[in-house]
Amino acid sequence: MLPERKPITERVAGWSARHRTVAITGWLVLVVAAILGAGALGLGQRHSTDPGESGRADRVLDVHTGYIPPLENVLVQSRNGTARFADDPGLRATARELSEALRPYGAVRSPLVSRDGRSGLVSVQIAGPEEEFRAHYDGVVRAVRDVAARHPGVRLAQAGDKSLSDAVNGGIKDDMKRAEYFSLPLTVLILLAVFGSLVAAGIPLLLAVTTVAGTFGLLRLAGHWVPVNSAASSIVLLIGIAVGVDYSLFYLRRTREERAAGRSPDEALRVATRTSGHVVVVSGVTVMLCLAGLPLTGLDNFKGLTAGTVLVVGLAMAGSVTFLPALLAALGARVDAVRLPWIGRRRTAATPSRFWTAVAERVVRRPLVWGGLAVLALVLLTVPAFGLRLQDAAVTDSLPRSVPVVDAALRMQEAFPGAPSPASVVLWEKRPGALDDPAVTSAVAGLGPTVTARSGNVLVARVPLAHFGTGAEANRSLLDLRHRADTAFGGADGVGHAVAGKTAFAYDFTRVIKNRTAVVVGAVLAPAFVLLALTFRSLAVPLVSIALNLLSIGAAIGVLAWGFQDGHLGGALGFTSYGGVVGWLPLFMFVILFGLSMDYHIFILSRIREHRAEGLPARAAVVAGVGATSGVVTSAAAIMTCAFSVFAVLTAIEYKMMGVGLAAAILIDATLVRGVLLPAALAVLGDRLWRTPPAAGRVSPRAADAAPSAPASREPTLEERGTRPSLP
Repeated sequence: MLPERKPITERVAGWSARHRTVAITGWLVLVVAAILGAGALGLGQRHSTDPGESGRADRVLDVHTGYIPPLENVLVQSRNGTARFADDPGLRATARELSEALRPYGAVRSPLVSRDGRSGLVSVQIAGPEEEFRAHYDGVVRAVRDVAARHPGVRLAQAGDKSLSDAVNGGIKDDMKRAEYFSLPLTVLILLAVFGSLVAAGIPLLLAVTTVAGTFGLLRLAGHWVPVNSAASSIVLLIGIAVGVDYSLFYLRRTREERAAGRSPDEALRVATRTSGHVVVVSGVTVMLCLAGLPLTGLDNFKGLTAGTVLVVGLAMAGSVTFLPALLAALGARVDAVRLPWIGRRRTAATPSRFWTAVAERVVRRPLVWGGLAVLALVLLTVPAFGLRLQDAAVTDSLPRSVPVVDAALRMQEAFPGAPSPASVVLWEKRPGALDDPAVTSAVAGLGPTVTARSGNVLVARVPLAHFGTGAEANRSLLDLRHRADTAFGGADGVGHAVAGKTAFAYDFTRVIKNRTAVVVGAVLAPAFVLLALTFRSLAVPLVSIALNLLSIGAAIGVLAWGFQDGHLGGALGFTSYGGVVGWLPLFMFVILFGLSMDYHIFILSRIREHRAEGLPARAAVVAGVGATSGVVTSAAAIMTCAFSVFAVLTAIEYKMMGVGLAAAILIDATLVRGVLLPAALAVLGDRLWRTPPAAGRVSPRAADAAPSAPASREPTLEERGTRPSLP
């Protein structure tokens, strides 16, 4: 009889362990090549385009080679807030002086006066060409500052296209730097507490860092075809650290456990590659399949994020079956070298968690009671999500008023509604000379008070909306303008039109998310179901897994709605009530969390099935599996929770929401779901969980795909040495 062929995972990991020098060197060469290769090719980076009608305008402007001048506005007010332009010569003189100071840098519109007479507005379209824009913009900023210095009693507040964009981009970069700065030290501290050894703690960090570095190199290459922004890069960094640490923990935990059971380092590593290595590959493929649903939204921002996360997970998965086994084989027993005082002596042995073993024992005795209570708790947490309102953040919502340009925009909005960031009606010629038609000129003037700029066959009319930013009132103002534009230009011969701007982008983005959510959810659930069914040769396993994940994600979104939409976290996180949840976040959370939580789920289920294959009764196998894996799950969850929690204290409201939502989801998933609800569900199902469907039974299933059967002659496992739970 021929020997059974080993799974591909075990064969690859075994080869790497035997050829450790080649495997380690090859991995490092791959990472360096990825970093240097993308830069050497010198490929340009693709920029994202907006969705919907705003995206149509965006594409017209992208292909247009002429220069469309950005608009900047400066608010002129007395600092005491009571002086009126008609009565105060100082205000009028300041406005005239400012207008003259701005003329060298672009076309200046004469000062407008607000209805109450207390505010003036000076606007400038910054002159081109494109290569001289930066110098002209800096001149505008300098002119405003100099005039303000000469008139200390007058407030000059600038807000416009460039200044608002700079505020957002600067806030994102500063926030991400702070997130990265705090996340890595927290990860190191948790790893030291988990392993008690500098060498053991350094292994997950080494895999994570090399994985992220290689991914950024490959992502720069991918950026030639898909747009990748700075926010996506930072999310890729955090996910890369999370999965790199997770996969290393799976390996290290199993290796330590087998060594504690009396196996040699080489034999312990072989068992770890056969079990944890298989789990890593299944988990990684599941995560990548889940993430592949995001591009179905058609949104460019999600395409770059998907490319980055798929690359980082795939690279971490590859490193875990090549580089990691080779590194562990090279270190052998020295993996626990350089132990820390006190902690090191307690952390070297891999023993089941007493706490989670006790919890699991109690749950499986009365699974309906404990499972029912856990479901009730999750449903109560989910209730606020049923009133969820999706709303994208304007600059004035996203950043605090302490940012000068935000304060300027808010003051400007009070005096001149819509002026801080007017909508853009983009017109383009479909036939030469169409924009010169007097009827078109008249229609543009009929849109209301506008600032127009023309370059070749494109004209942009800036029209202030009655309500600035986002939300129901701003959307109504936008739709009213779009209706008027359709009426004015829809029948114009040879003229195309589209209404864009910050309000338009937020509206179109949220609308696309709402329309595509069902498609994305289906694209995530379907492959996850098939993969889990094939992996575990069971229909019950994927059904239970998907149900538990949906409950935990629903609870996290409920926490998000309760905290931000209803304003209950405002005092703690430094904001008032937002009135909704950022439009892209719930779908993003669903895809990311569904993928990441599968890591823990597959890890626990594989260990439970392994104990079942060794002959333990169904409920005892559940307790043993939960107890043996809870240390890894808790440690990995602690790292991810800390990493995501950093976002909650950043400046932008989007990142506060993302931090709270992701951290809450990981915390709920690793405790209430994996510690209580999963054991309860498995105890109720018993052996029916592992029942193979008739179709799968004809494909020669092996009970040891995710875990090996106990060999005929081996050292006893931890459970057999006296830690196996006893159940009545």
